[in-house]
Amino acid sequence: MEKENELAVRQQQNVTTFSFFNKEQFETMQRVCKLFASSELVPEMYRASEKNPLEKAMANCMIAVEISMRIGASPLMVMQNMTPIYGKPSWSSKFLISTVNTCGRFNPLQFRFTEKGMLGKVDYTEYEKVWDKTLYGGKGGYKNIAKTATFDGTKIMDIECVAFTTAKGSDKVLESSPVSIRMAIQEGWYTKAGSKWPTMTKQMLMYRAASFWTNVYAPELSMGMKTEEEIRDVMDIDYEDVTNQPQSQPQKQKEYPTENKEKEILDMSEEEESTDDVFYETSEQTSEPQPEKVENSKETPTENKEYKKKNVENKLFNAPDF
Repeated sequence: MEKENELAVRQQQNVTTFSFFNKEQFETMQRVCKLFASSELVPEMYRASEKNPLEKAMANCMIAVEISMRIGASPLMVMQNMTPIYGKPSWSSKFLISTVNTCGRFNPLQFRFTEKGMLGKVDYTEYEKVWDKTLYGGKGGYKNIAKTATFDGTKIMDIECVAFTTAKGSDKVLESSPVSIRMAIQEGWYTKAGSKWPTMTKQMLMYRAASFWTNVYAPELSMGMKTEEEIRDVMDIDYEDVTNQPQSQPQKQKEYPTENKEKEILDMSEEEESTDDVFYETSEQTSEPQPEKVENSKETPTENKEYKKKNVENKLFNAPDF
C-alpha cells in the first residue's frame, strides 16, 4: 500500500509543464493549440469560427492545456468540463469528483446521508430589486434590498450529506463539512429562481459536499476555482450599475483674468532678476546694477530703479564677510 502511495505521489510530481517564456516550447504549444482550435470536438469557446477568431480560440486552448498539465488531466477533458459562468471559469462537479478519484492520492470519494427530521419554518434572507430615484445623480435606478422571508418546510425532510474518504496508505477518515437542505435554504441556494435543489436534492447535496471536501484536502486539484453549481447558486448582493452612467470629464484648469496673468508674469520676472542680481561685494569688486525690464509693468522705470537699488543695498548690507 505504501509503495502504491509513493508511486502516485511521484507521478503527480512528474507532471509535464511548459514555460511561456521559452521560445521553442511556446512555438510548440501554439501548434498544439491551433490543432485543438481546428477540431469540432472541442466546445465553442475553444473552436475557431467567425464569432471566435483564431487568435482568441488559440489563447483559450493554451490556458486549458496549461491547466491540464498542472493537474495531470487530459486537455480535451479540461476543455469539456471548464465552463465560464458569469465571466468566471468554473469546473463541473462531476469532473472535480473524477479528478479526486483518479489523482492516485486518495481512495474514491463516498457520501453519507443523515435524516435530521422535518424542516419546519426556516428563515432566510432574500434580495428584492427596488427603484431608487436618488441613484445616478437623481436619474434613478434599481438596487437590491435584503429582507427576511420564511420558507415553509413542514413537509420536507432535512437531509445532511458528508463527503469522506481516506488517503492511500492511511486509515484516517477525511470528512467534509456537512451540507444540509436547511443550509441550502438559509444560503439562498434552494429558493433561487431556476435552482435544481428542489428537484435534484440529493445530487446537489453530493456535488456541494464534494466541492467542500476538495477545497479543504486537495485545493490544488481545483486550481482555486469554484464548481459550476457553486457559482450559479451565489446570491446577488447590492451593487451599483454604472454601465449607462456618463463618464466623468477631466476638470478644466481654472482660468484667471488677463490682469492676474500679467501680474503673475511680472512677479516671476522680478524674482528671476532679483536672484540674478544677488552677489557679494568685496573691496576689489564693484557691481553695476543692470537696467530692469519694465515690460508689462504698471510702475514707472524710475520707481523700478529706486526699488531695485534699495533691494540690492539691503542684500549687500546683510552679506557675510569673506
